[in-house]
Amino acid sequence: MEEASASGNHSYNGSPITNIAQDHLLTILLLLPIDAIFSLSMTCKRLRAITSSDTLWKYLCRRDLGSSYVDALINSNSSSSSSSSSSSIHINNHHNHHHQFSWMRLYKQVYKMDSVTCHRFSAPQHVQLDFPIARASHSLNFVSNCLILFGGGCEGGRHLDDTWMAYIGNDFRSMLKWQAVNSSSPSGRFGHTCVEMGDFLVLFGGINDRGNRQNDTWVGQVTYNENNSVAFSWKMLDVGAVAPPPRGAHAACSIDDKRMLIHGGIGLYGLRLGDTWVLEFSDSRCFGTWHKIVAQPSPAPRSGHTLTCIGRSRTILFGGRGLGYEVLGDVWMLDTCQGYLKWVQILYDLQSIPHSVSLPRVGHTATMVLGGRLLIYGGEDSYRHRKNDFWVLDTSAIPCISMQQSTLSSSKRVKDINMWKRWKSNGYEPMCRSFHRACVDHSGRFLYVFGGMVDGFLQPAEPSGLRFDRELFLVELVLQLRE
Repeated sequence: MEEASASGNHSYNGSPITNIAQDHLLTILLLLPIDAIFSLSMTCKRLRAITSSDTLWKYLCRRDLGSSYVDALINSNSSSSSSSSSSSIHINNHHNHHHQFSWMRLYKQVYKMDSVTCHRFSAPQHVQLDFPIARASHSLNFVSNCLILFGGGCEGGRHLDDTWMAYIGNDFRSMLKWQAVNSSSPSGRFGHTCVEMGDFLVLFGGINDRGNRQNDTWVGQVTYNENNSVAFSWKMLDVGAVAPPPRGAHAACSIDDKRMLIHGGIGLYGLRLGDTWVLEFSDSRCFGTWHKIVAQPSPAPRSGHTLTCIGRSRTILFGGRGLGYEVLGDVWMLDTCQGYLKWVQILYDLQSIPHSVSLPRVGHTATMVLGGRLLIYGGEDSYRHRKNDFWVLDTSAIPCISMQQSTLSSSKRVKDINMWKRWKSNGYEPMCRSFHRACVDHSGRFLYVFGGMVDGFLQPAEPSGLRFDRELFLVELVLQLRE
C-alpha cells in the first residue's frame, strides 16, 4: 500500500521528471538558459519549488554574473561595517547568518538594470591633498585594491611620466587619497595601454612628446609592507628579439590572466595599423614572448578603439578611427579558446537601435561590469563632439550571432537582436569627455573614471575650445537588495 501510495504521489502530473533526484534536476536546470528555467517553473509544483530555491539562484548567479564578481560582492559586504545606504548588500551565508539576502533578487535586479548613478569625489574642507594633474590618453587600472594611474598627455602636447596610487578602502566614497610613486618608471608617454593581469599590470607602447612611438613592455606590481603601507614598482619585461612595431593609441586587454592581446594603433609616420599580437608570459612573469596573429577576415586598421575580454577566452573590439579618419561603430570578436584564433565580425542593424546615431565613437572606454555587460562610456564622434552617454552591449547575445556567422554574407545584417541598450545616468552629471580612462573594481559594480579631453570655455588661451580634465568620479551599478 505504501509503495502504491508513493508511486501515485510521484506520477500526479504524469511526468517522469518527478522521479529525478533533486541534485540531478539542479544540474539539468543549470544547463538551460534563464527563459527556459522560467518556463519549466510553470509546468508542475516540484519544478516550481526547485526554481524558487535559493540554492538554484545562487548557482545561477555564479554562472551568469561570474563567480569572481559574486565572491567580491560577498567579501565587500562581510568586510564593511553596517551602512544605511540603500545600495548596501546583505548576504546570508555560513559566516554571516544575520544578513538577509536573496540570490533570486540579486539576479533579477542585475538583469533588470537600465541605469547607473554617478558620484563625484570631493576632498575634505581645509585639507590639502596631492592630486594628479589634468591629462588624457593615460592609463588607469584597479589592481590589488588600488587605483594605479600612469602617464598621459597634458597641456602643450607634453607627455607625463608620473605614477600615482590610491588605496580603495571601505570609506572610498567619502575620500580617496592619491600618493605619488617615487620609483623608476617607464619613460613619459601617452596613448599607451596598461592591463590588469592577476596581481600585476602590463604596460605596452605609447607616444612621447617628440612623436616617437614606443614598443617596450613593463610590468607593475603593488606590494603591502609590514607597517601596512602600500608601495608600487615598475620593471621592464624581457621579451626577447621579437616585438610588435612601435605604436600608440592602440587597444589591449588581458586574456585569462596569462596573455595580453593588442590590436591596431598609430605607427610610424602616422600610419594606422590593423595587426594583432599576443604576449604570452612565463610562469615567473619574468619573461614574455610576442606572437603575431594572422587571420582573415580581421578588423580594419584603426586607433582609439577598445579591446575588452568578455570571458576567459573571448575578446570584443569596438569602434575607433579608421584610415580615412572616419569614426567606426563595428563590433568584432576574437576567440582564443583551444588555439582557435579567428576574428568574427558581429553584424547588427544600426538603424533599428534607438539613439543609434550616437553609437559609433573613438576615444571611449569599454569595461566589463556585473552581469556580463560591456559598459561603454564617452568618446567622440567624427565631428569631435564629445559624449557623456552610457551604452551597454549584452554579451549573452554574441554566441548566438557568432554561430550563425558562417551563413551570413558580408553585407547582411543581423536584425532583432537586442545587443545594444542605452542606459540612463542618475546623480552627478560629468562633463562630456573623450580619451579618458576607466576601470572597474572586483565586484563589477563600481567604475572609476579619470581625466580626458573636455569642452573648454573658449578663452583666448584655449583657441580650440578644448582642455584637459583632472576629475575623478565614480559610476555605480546600484543594487537595492535589502529585504
